[in-house]
Amino acid sequence: MSSINAKSYAKVVQNGVQAVETVNELRNTGYLSENIYVLAHEQDRTDRIAEAADTGEIGIKEEGVFTSIANLFRSRGDELRAKIVALGFTESEAAFYEKELDLGKVLVIATRK
Repeated sequence: MSSINAKSYAKVVQNGVQAVETVNELRNTGYLSENIYVLAHEQDRTDRIAEAADTGEIGIKEEGVFTSIANLFRSRGDELRAKIVALGFTESEAAFYEKELDLGKVLVIATRK
């Protein structure tokens, strides 16, 4: 499933290879690397894929100070949903995407800022 609105684009892919391919496609359509993010359920997997794809990290700039601090105390699922919402998606969309991540899939998000 993919979702497109005025601010954000999201696509669920099966693995890191497909995530890198999707990131490259997004760059080719005009998205900046710093506005493309990948998420996997495990933080180390997210880091490896993000490094391979040369994408941005979802941090204080995207989440805001309070959400970033709160994420230090949240479960990984709650943290992922908060990050997805911070990038412009609804709570229900975030819940859907987080369930896909639970299944081992990877989420690629691109924003237009």
